[in-house]
Amino acid sequence: MRSSRDLHLRHRRPSLKGDRAAGLYCFALVPKIPVQPCSSMVCCCIDSNSFPIDRRAFSLLELLIVIAIVAILSALLLPAIGIARGKGERANCQSNLRQLGLATQIYCVDNDGRLPENRPGADSKYGWVRGDMKRPEDATNTTQIKQGTLYPYASEAAVFRCPADRSQLGGVPRVRSYSMNGWVGSRYMEGSTANGKFRTFLRESELTAAGPDHIWLIQDEHEASIDDGWFLVTMDDSRPFANYPATRHSNAYDSNFADGHVALTRLLDPESQRLGQEHERFSPTNSDWVQMKQVTTVR
Repeated sequence: MRSSRDLHLRHRRPSLKGDRAAGLYCFALVPKIPVQPCSSMVCCCIDSNSFPIDRRAFSLLELLIVIAIVAILSALLLPAIGIARGKGERANCQSNLRQLGLATQIYCVDNDGRLPENRPGADSKYGWVRGDMKRPEDATNTTQIKQGTLYPYASEAAVFRCPADRSQLGGVPRVRSYSMNGWVGSRYMEGSTANGKFRTFLRESELTAAGPDHIWLIQDEHEASIDDGWFLVTMDDSRPFANYPATRHSNAYDSNFADGHVALTRLLDPESQRLGQEHERFSPTNSDWVQMKQVTTVR
């Protein structure tokens, strides 16, 4: 029998000498001399489940729970994001119209009180804006806008387009969303006997006499009817909504007025839900139509 001096005992790291299927590890006092398997030595067996396992991956159930939470939060937040976006676009639209109103006032100062010319047709040499938004060569071309008499006072083509206007031609956004009151900038509307009972405005002083805070100048027009920069309002009710106001601001449109302020007008008449449909007829008693006439001109 070997003496204890012949055995050099030391504590070794765990080695896999037990039954792996049972998940057991064997700790043994291992001599330097070759030894037989674990059964010939004193050992203690420890269940491998007692060692901590590094679990860094999500289980399928955890992933499904995370996906469900994200979906719920998205459903709650998306409407709020849409509302915030709509408010931002409306604010930018009103800013555009405010700049165009200021440009009109400066133009009047530089032209002895005369308002920018505004006649039917897209090619007027001295028109406040040029181009027809139904013609492909004009709808996406800012050159026509830059040739208008009001552009030098606005200095940026983007001011002529509402940021909420999604209309395109050939896959390219249109360059203009606004039109001018057809009773402002020329005497054209005096040619009709019935409409001749109402005033046209050629000079800024004429607007002042009529009440500038009650006469709109430039307005957000519906993409279905916008063509040239002239907005027709038939005061004799011969063609209610011959041109459509825009509905892109939550069924409302923006207008600037001769005194410089900008206002949002909501469309409240149920019949106005059909604005934008081709060949649609509207009643002269439509409350939104009546309201528009009240701020277009005076007798």
